[in-house]
Amino acid sequence: MRKDKKFFGFGKNVIVTGFVSFFMDFSSEMIYPLVPLFLSNILGVNKSIIGLIEGIAESTASLLRVFSGWFSDRIGNRKWLMAAGYSISTLSRPLIAVASGWHHVLGSRFIDRFGKGIRVAPRDALIAESTDKAYLGRAFGLQRAMDTFGAVVGPAVAFLLLGLLSNNYRTIFWLSMIPGIIAVLLIVFFIKEKKEPTTLCLEKPTLTIKHFDWRFKFFVLIAAVFALGNSSDVFLILRAQQTGVSVVMIPIVYLVFNLVYSLSSIPAGIASDKFGRKRVILSGFVLFAVLYYGFAVVSDTKDIWGLFAFYGLFMGLTEGTQKAFLATIIPPDFKATAFGVYNTVVGLAMLPASLFGGWLWDHISPSATFYFGAVTSVLAALMFMVFILAVKKNT
Repeated sequence: MRKDKKFFGFGKNVIVTGFVSFFMDFSSEMIYPLVPLFLSNILGVNKSIIGLIEGIAESTASLLRVFSGWFSDRIGNRKWLMAAGYSISTLSRPLIAVASGWHHVLGSRFIDRFGKGIRVAPRDALIAESTDKAYLGRAFGLQRAMDTFGAVVGPAVAFLLLGLLSNNYRTIFWLSMIPGIIAVLLIVFFIKEKKEPTTLCLEKPTLTIKHFDWRFKFFVLIAAVFALGNSSDVFLILRAQQTGVSVVMIPIVYLVFNLVYSLSSIPAGIASDKFGRKRVILSGFVLFAVLYYGFAVVSDTKDIWGLFAFYGLFMGLTEGTQKAFLATIIPPDFKATAFGVYNTVVGLAMLPASLFGGWLWDHISPSATFYFGAVTSVLAALMFMVFILAVKKNT
């Protein structure tokens, strides 16, 4: 396999993928912190419907991830599936800009996540194929850092535009297409395939999990249990508004989350490479349980800022590290399929998570949504400790 020229220790594909992630999240996060406010304040939608929208958007589109991963392995192509996925997400923006009912917002969110379902597994496989095994943690950490840096810039721009445009949500939704278009152009002109079709293994990848051992299956189960309590971040945004954070300041609160997420992703990746990914992942599960307990009991606006900052630290610790760990326990010729299975299972768990989270908010209390998330995170941490012991016993 031809070696890429390195830039700051990373191959060209990893660097370009980082910038692609930056611009797409710039686009997405101009919209995301405004969507629950748009639904609740402008369209008058209740929290159960908001949970339904987020659950359907994430989970139904997640079904594509396993097929996308399998298809990417089957045809030996990452680049054009990535381009298709990022293009579809960008084209979802006009629908929310002209929305007059919650079903339009659902359609836009579904199309956006549909695009993500196509692009995520090939993108993760491309990063894994373009990186030496010893540096997987920092490579995925870079991708998450760039992605999240875009998620810092997006809310900041949304905050400025809210003031300039007198809270005109729709114009901001239209303008969010611009960075999305840049992301697609970067893929088309700068990403290079790592694996030519002629070098693929003779056994074509099949849509099955028989290629993966018990470690992969157990880890995916743990991730699914955790995801059942990890309801959509829109509930965190609504919780912030409930405690007294103004509409104009909501993007800045979300910016704080993404800034800490971005700044912690690469150090967390380096730490996982040096000290062990399992330790970092376990720490993340414990931190999440403490955080969601905090969101359950918070009543002071000042505390919201700290909670969002620590939520960013949790994401920095776990998001890239989990994928880097996953890359070490899957066969090399089935990387995209494996990432597709992982992302699909986690995504499907988000449907009941967001539906139940919305139901708990409306019918019991907002705090109940977060207590439930804390409990499932503790359960996932206990399961992961069993996983660690089982791995030690079998090695």
